[in-house]
Amino acid sequence: MTIDIDPMTRGGFDDHGLLLTDGGDSPVLDVDHVTKVYPSEPPVTALHEVSFAVARGELVGIVGPSGSGKTTLLHLMGTLDRPSSGHVRITGLDVERLADRELAALRATRIGFVFQQFFLAEHQSVLDNVADGLLYAGIPQGERRARALDALTLVGLEGRPHARPTQLSGGQRQRVAIARALVGSPAIVLADEPTGNLDQATGQAILGLFQELHKLGVTIAVITHDRNIASRMERRIEMLDGRIVFDSTEKSSTPPMPDHGDSVHDGGAGM
Repeated sequence: MTIDIDPMTRGGFDDHGLLLTDGGDSPVLDVDHVTKVYPSEPPVTALHEVSFAVARGELVGIVGPSGSGKTTLLHLMGTLDRPSSGHVRITGLDVERLADRELAALRATRIGFVFQQFFLAEHQSVLDNVADGLLYAGIPQGERRARALDALTLVGLEGRPHARPTQLSGGQRQRVAIARALVGSPAIVLADEPTGNLDQATGQAILGLFQELHKLGVTIAVITHDRNIASRMERRIEMLDGRIVFDSTEKSSTPPMPDHGDSVHDGGAGM
């Protein structure tokens, strides 16, 4: 299966600048018997036969300690890396069967990323930071900014479009990053330790925002080391030693013993 990526000559995008796919009723994300081995002496198996699917509209927490494989899984889910074996499918499209250029188009139009470090351009306004999430979708600047304002409204920052990131608190910066992830109406948002740089109260507010977006139908996977955070998600997947050891959708699953060393956040900036 291939996808067209040139909207001018191949019609690869719809009228909204979104990548056309034939995923139908397929899961938004399908991880099918995925193994990832890093070459070394000896080779390191970071993931071993991992399988799960995320349906449209789900809110999933993927949790595990350092070395559990969750970061490797994030890279594979985000199409930033390819599995050694098995398949990763985004809206029915098999990552392994896409060329690099096609994969970049898929990533730009179907996946929204939220990171712990925000990754905002400090010299640009909040509005332009969010609008830049549509740079690779072939959308004119005026429409990009209009959509960016809609996304800022969705996260409660419609009153700060012309502010610079340096004028915002940590929680507000993360809201900008979430708006940027949402602006292209992606099939799934992947949030990597999204509260890691925030204080506890602000982190709880960001988790509340994810729950509000979930109610609106946004599909979100939150990757975290903290079970307290994962427990607030509709579905919880726990990882250990490169395997899934618990999935709350599986009635036969038995969760691991709790790690009482987990905490909600490190200290950080406020709302």
